[in-house]
Parts: sequence; structure tokens; C-alpha cells
Amino acid sequence: MGKNNTGSKKKPVVAVSDEQFKAAAAQRVKNILPILKKTYPDAKVALKFANAFELLIATILSAQCTDVRVNIVTKEVFKKYKTAADWANADVKEIEQDIRSTGFYHNKAANIKNASREILERFGGKIPETIDELITLPGVGRKTANVVIGGAFGKPAITCDTHVIRLSRRLQLSKNSDAVKLEFDLAEIIPKKDWMPLSNCLIFHGRNICIARRPDCPNCPIARYCPAANKPEQW
Repeated sequence: MGKNNTGSKKKPVVAVSDEQFKAAAAQRVKNILPILKKTYPDAKVALKFANAFELLIATILSAQCTDVRVNIVTKEVFKKYKTAADWANADVKEIEQDIRSTGFYHNKAANIKNASREILERFGGKIPETIDELITLPGVGRKTANVVIGGAFGKPAITCDTHVIRLSRRLQLSKNSDAVKLEFDLAEIIPKKDWMPLSNCLIFHGRNICIARRPDCPNCPIARYCPAANKPEQW
């Protein structure tokens, strides 16, 4: 007599269209954002800065480095280099030594010096206020540009750092892990006024609860809306 395998049969996979996926993702954002705002009322850019130029420098330094370390370094270097001209005219070897502890200091020093020079020559010493202009500067990609646009100028911006990328996948807000593609995906499903609040909240949530290796799903305030929390074996 053969074994009855009825109980072990897998349920058929139901195909979901892109439109259905986006609609579900948009609804998920509506559900989780109020909870995240309440959980992280002080969510904002963690880097310390006094103006847009300082935020640009700090964000360049933050690549492959913690915000805590960057804030320690910038507390001193912002006293030494106060303007774009100070950075542009400084010896690159000296800049390297001043920012050494942030890692990748050769590239960062060169990018900061060259970006400062271009800001002086092309933008009259002022930080441009559009992403398209910012990304023409050495060492500035869309992530850095969005941080500056949102953090310094208060304009709608989506910061796709490692936390936002990870949580967007777990929450099924997008099928893309590429930062640029993810940014455009999120822009489609999130109202502009919520771009920066959601980015900041996801970053805080990624640091505190939804960490990379062991997300604390039992204590997660948005777990009931999270596909990964309900089907962790898929993630």
C-alpha cells in the first residue's frame, strides 16, 4: 500500500503581476510608516553637520564607515577645514591623514579635494541643490546626493543605504537590490512627502531591530505587515 503524501503537498504558487506587487507594497508602506514614525520620532540623518557642505563631506566619509566614527572625525576636521576653499587648497596627503580612520582615505581625500575645487569653479562655492548636479561631483553618487538633498535642503529624497536596501527586500517593497533601481521603485509607491521620513525610519529600524544577521522579529512593531517575519525561511 502506498504512502499518503497529501499532507506534504506544496500549495501552487500564484503568479503576481507587477501592478499587484506595487499595489501591495504601497499599502504596506501606508501600514508601517505611522508605526515607524511613532517608534522613531527622532529619526533623522545621524551625521553631524552645520550646513550642506559639511553634510556632503560627512556623507562622502561615511562610505564603508560608521556614522559614529565619521562624527568623531568631522568634529575635528570641520574646525580645520571650514570652507570648500580650505579643502580644495589643502595638500591631499594632509587630508588623508586627517580622515585616515574612516577607511579608504586615499580615494576619499582625492574626491573631497576635487569635489571642493569643482564646487568653487562650477557652482560659485555653493552646494548645488539638485541630484543631477550633485552627482557630477567626484565621489558623489545618488545615495550621497539624496542624503544632502533631503538632510540639508529638506527636499523629498530617498536614501538607499544598506539598511533601506535590506528592509525593502524583507518588506517586499521592491524586487530590486540595486540601489538606483530601488530608489525609483520606492518613488513610485511612496508619496513624495514621505520619502525622507520613510528612509530615515527604515535606517533606524535596520540599526535597532531588523539587523542583517538576526532580525528581532518577536520585538518588531511592524512584524505583522512583514512578509519576511511571517515566512523567514524565504529570506
